[in-house]
Amino acid sequence: MKILQISSAASFGGGERYVVDLTNNLVARGHDLYAAVRPQSPLPRHLNLPSQKILTLPLRNALDVQSAHELDRFVRRQHIEVIHAHMARDYSLAAYAARRNRHTKFIATRHVLFELSRFHRHTLARAFRVIAVSGAVARQLREQGILRDEQIALVPNGIDVDRFRRAREEFVPADSLVVGSMGEFRPLKRHDDFIRAAAIVAAKFPEARFVLAGLDLQPLEPLVLELGLKERFSFIGWLNRPEEYLCGLDVFVSASETESFGLAMAEAMAVGTPVVATQTDGARELIEDQKTGRLVPIGDVERIAEAIIELLANPDQRRAMGARAMEVVNERFSLKRMVDQIEEIYAIRC
Repeated sequence: MKILQISSAASFGGGERYVVDLTNNLVARGHDLYAAVRPQSPLPRHLNLPSQKILTLPLRNALDVQSAHELDRFVRRQHIEVIHAHMARDYSLAAYAARRNRHTKFIATRHVLFELSRFHRHTLARAFRVIAVSGAVARQLREQGILRDEQIALVPNGIDVDRFRRAREEFVPADSLVVGSMGEFRPLKRHDDFIRAAAIVAAKFPEARFVLAGLDLQPLEPLVLELGLKERFSFIGWLNRPEEYLCGLDVFVSASETESFGLAMAEAMAVGTPVVATQTDGARELIEDQKTGRLVPIGDVERIAEAIIELLANPDQRRAMGARAMEVVNERFSLKRMVDQIEEIYAIRC
């Protein structure tokens, strides 16, 4: 099939990893892939596509007429069969191009839990399928009532479990007490809660060290200094190989206020690192409390710290919990399963 992925993302997070993994795996399966991105997009350097198959457009917003017309011409010129949009502001542009080319199927993926606007009732009316990356996203789409039930397809996110398994075999360190988290600086990630919990844990475990990986984390540095963690807390930047980082942790922490799925949590589970997570919709789908991880109330720093302390104090529990978590991810959240399901959706005749 000739497939065009469209994403106006300006940064690289879980949704962009999804686009890259999906695209590269479809290329490996013999499909003819193209991508439409913004100037300075982070996506092209991760995509296994030649430059002539990457269309650069302004993709300013949902009403970007110039981008819509250029996208339409590109779809027609390349005889695109499937156009797959990944951000809400791109849905209308993809819908326009598909409407203008009657042999082109319009697919959208919904990666987040924020409600769609009324505008999207019209934008998505002609969508063949809207893929929900988790049960929570699927439920919200149904509750909003702007899509027909048959339009919604639940395809849980997937990760490259083989890559993470190999990393565990190679990089798991012996005798360490390291607690970490991961994600760009956004208030909804509540990294400040993780730092405050780290201060409580540090008082119990003088040998513990804490790490936060991600972009634009400088605003959090004053809090680390204020809590006296300067010598025990490290910020590291963008990770090209997050599996190596996750293997080096004894506990991974997600203190988020909202997660539609929780890719970083799934990646930690895939290398056998136990996870302490707040009770977001995504975390509840991934983790069974006390069996494959720990779930604690959102915003409760004391409970986050208590769960970390319990795991650090019990290495056998950590290992057993991590092993069970790895089994669950392998069974339910593999990248192969995700790509298989999306490939089937692309192939369905309208």
